Amino acid sequence: MKRLNNRLGVEVSFALYGAASRVIRAHKPFLEPLGLTFPQYLVVLELLDEAPLTVGELGLRLGMDTGTITPLLKRLQTSGKITRIRDQHDERRVLVELTAEGKVLENEIRQVNGKIKSACQLSESDLLDLRDKLKALAHPAE
Repeated sequence: MKRLNNRLGVEVSFALYGAASRVIRAHKPFLEPLGLTFPQYLVVLELLDEAPLTVGELGLRLGMDTGTITPLLKRLQTSGKITRIRDQHDERRVLVELTAEGKVLENEIRQVNGKIKSACQLSESDLLDLRDKLKALAHPAE
């Protein structure tokens, strides 16, 4: 029985890794023409839903630490898609917002999700169930 339990954990790990890799690769042909990587896409999606956000807020929402999100934001700023400015009320905080160039991508970016949902070949209820299970796995205490 112990061997089976260990194997099950390995199988779940491989399945999660394979699924994550496939989903990220599936985004690539839709994001490359927009000049975005998958993590940059996630940042832009968050900023389309609410902006400005602090670097810390973005990091929390995306599950990224400062060392990961800061270089990502620098690249997005260099490409002209976001601005990063110090909060006038608290200079320790950096506010992130989409530029006009970033906002222009909204329609195309919002279409990516539908294309990915089609590629997954899961029903809406199966996708919702999968999302909820993955959220529970990623954040068990919430």
